[in-house]
Amino acid sequence: MPKRGGTGLLIRGGLVIDPAQKLEAVRDILLEDGKVKEIGVNLSARTALRAVQCLDAAQTWVVPGLIDMHVHLREPGRQSDETIATGALAAARGGITTVLAMPNTEPPVDNPSSVHFIKAKAASEAVVNVLIAGAATVGQKGERLTEFSRMASAGISAVTDDGRPLLNSELMRRALEYARDCGLPLIDHCEDENLSAGAPVNEGLAATVKGLRGIPWASETVMVLRDIALAELTGAHVHIAHISAAQSVAAVRLAKKRGLPVTAEATPHHFSLCDADIKGYNADFKMNPPLRGENDQEAVLAGLADGTIDAIATDHAPHGPGEKALAMALAPFGVIGLETSLALALTKLVERKILNRRQLVERMSAGPAKILGLKNKGHLKPGADGDITIIDPGVSWKVEAPFASKSRNSPFIGMKLNGRARAAIVGGRVVHAL
Repeated sequence: MPKRGGTGLLIRGGLVIDPAQKLEAVRDILLEDGKVKEIGVNLSARTALRAVQCLDAAQTWVVPGLIDMHVHLREPGRQSDETIATGALAAARGGITTVLAMPNTEPPVDNPSSVHFIKAKAASEAVVNVLIAGAATVGQKGERLTEFSRMASAGISAVTDDGRPLLNSELMRRALEYARDCGLPLIDHCEDENLSAGAPVNEGLAATVKGLRGIPWASETVMVLRDIALAELTGAHVHIAHISAAQSVAAVRLAKKRGLPVTAEATPHHFSLCDADIKGYNADFKMNPPLRGENDQEAVLAGLADGTIDAIATDHAPHGPGEKALAMALAPFGVIGLETSLALALTKLVERKILNRRQLVERMSAGPAKILGLKNKGHLKPGADGDITIIDPGVSWKVEAPFASKSRNSPFIGMKLNGRARAAIVGGRVVHAL
């Protein structure tokens, strides 16, 4: 994690939005020694604060630092696609101050030594907070559980075999029990690979027209239903990654009504696009789970609006241009998203009144913090970590290269978006500013 700032910073005159304090008003915020010291009116008028570094936030929103709980940083093993340093820069550029790094690196993060490696690299090279998810099974092979407790002692924040589902239900049960006893959420990539069978796009009319095999919605939903049943059986917290199908959203909604420990996230690409938006055979539109039908997109939007879906997470998955230039059936799954997620949420959710400003902060900061047990993040109460995102809601811009990420596999290139991060502050230190 980046070093905390040793001096003060006064953020002046922004619209402070903090759901934890039910606050949505113009205020000044004083950061001191990397923490929130005080929120008040006209703090800059105090004689004692006149020498403190000041950041003018007029006409912007000042919110708790955004948290992306689903990011692939590729290091170790695939540094040509992304590194911890470049992924962190991309996050900062997108206003994200904390990321949770997935463990499907080469080799996977499935032991304490790998956790220590990521922590050391992040401490020296990342400009944002990098949290670590440990693999649920050794080598992510779905055969034998890793040592959750030892990785927890090394500093992981969650366990997951993301990129691979835990198909064995008995193993999934034991993983949930082990994660529960370690106080960790288990994040599951819900996919029955026997149903999806490596198909590149969603099963439906768009796939048929293109002559491509499709992935049915049931490939996701049968595993969501299984996970919900096992969460009820074990009392363990299961988090559904990148939910995409209408039936999956309905299942999570019902589980929450029953009081079960189930949470879920949605990606910007799933709430912004559907399979009809895929341009030809452009593999920049290939991700797993795939872009679903319009009814699924509407269900994801409804789930975000009513709180069924707790968090917005990018599933940032960088791939080099050579890989994504392959035919749709051969190209790897995954798209980048760190630099566009906030703007897409502002354009597709807030402008269209799917979410209000406070709900946006809940889905992109407070919600992920709660899921991951981050008591000093996701809010701006005195003593909280000095992680802040300053948002300019009025600026318009077009998505285009170059990106801070080492990869450019985005389905949003050429799209005009409204709103973006004017600054990202981590531990009281400005790490990105326009």
